[in-house]
Amino acid sequence: MKYANLAITVTELNKYIKEKIDQDEYLNNILVKGEISNFKNHYTGHMYFTLKDENCLVKCIMFKSYAQKLNFVPKDGMKVMVFGAISVFERDGVYQIYVKIMEEDGIGDLYTKYEELKNKLEAKGMFANEHKKEIPKMPKVIGVLTSQTGSVIRDIINVSTRRNPNVYIKLFPVPVQGEGAGEKIAEGIKLMNEKKLADVLIIGRGGGSLEDLWPFNEEIVADAIYNSEIPIISAVGHETDFTIADFVADLRAPTPSAAAELAVPDIFEVKEKVYEYQKRLRTSLLKNLELIKLRYQKCVESFVFKEPTRNIQEQYLKLDTFIKSMTSSIKDEIKNKKSNYSELVAKLDTLSPLKTMSRGYSIIQKKGAIIKSTNELNTGDMIDLKFIDGIKQAEVK
Repeated sequence: MKYANLAITVTELNKYIKEKIDQDEYLNNILVKGEISNFKNHYTGHMYFTLKDENCLVKCIMFKSYAQKLNFVPKDGMKVMVFGAISVFERDGVYQIYVKIMEEDGIGDLYTKYEELKNKLEAKGMFANEHKKEIPKMPKVIGVLTSQTGSVIRDIINVSTRRNPNVYIKLFPVPVQGEGAGEKIAEGIKLMNEKKLADVLIIGRGGGSLEDLWPFNEEIVADAIYNSEIPIISAVGHETDFTIADFVADLRAPTPSAAAELAVPDIFEVKEKVYEYQKRLRTSLLKNLELIKLRYQKCVESFVFKEPTRNIQEQYLKLDTFIKSMTSSIKDEIKNKKSNYSELVAKLDTLSPLKTMSRGYSIIQKKGAIIKSTNELNTGDMIDLKFIDGIKQAEVK
């Protein structure tokens, strides 16, 4: 090109801009006020956040040596004043405030709204434990209200199907941030209830700033959760994030994956517990029978040596009647326990993967892992086809 020799590199451009800004005395000692957003307290001790007002935002960083001197804990929604210097981060070509001092300047508008609504709903009793519904022990259908493109639904499906392969996940896609998201979430909860589409609902999304999570802090969503006849597990944000939805929901999970674990019991652990209970019951009943026999023998011996002969037959008949009554009660108890056990085994059998395979279905595995999508297979891959009566190998063509 004609002017190729006049062009500079991106590195040279960013370096030039940085030098220009660094030479500006005003930008080297600047006081800025705004509201904190996207706050991150890094494990190194450095703090990263955005300072914003109604129209604009600027990135900020506060190094550990300065952050240690703070007498408060910064968080999203807090209004602050920061003193520091503007400089360019050459690698990314962005300018940011390198904060040396930070002081509180009141509470942000969103945070104020959050506290006001939280206090209002708490006063109405919407957070009270007596209003919370119990999560079903063995749900067959799990309803999920979240974005259909995020990682939340994938995490819930992976955890749920691993714990119980026959549980059914029913996704109701809703926007989880932005204007109008709260109304869509509330509508989804109402529709799932009206049509009785699930045994338990999980509402959730990944982490984010106070603005990102705001739909789950809206009163319309809180009312929909409170009025839901279907139990709801809230799994919004990360473990440290708390929203109004978390307080109103019947159960709060720190993450979407944890919500799936709370909603879906491990079917294999349930079977082990049933077998263990059966074993304990059998042992207990046998011990009781042995104890009754020993008491009977001692009573007979006592009457033989201590009572007059004319009373022995009378006492023996009373003991025999008592033993028969106890034996009958124990047999009835064993019969009831066996009946309850049979019902549990029947329920577990309906949820068994083998039951599904007996209807003509099979499981495809590659190197021991279950294949759920064609995207996981390539031409030439060797796969195992698991049927109810055995396993066959095949090659993908």
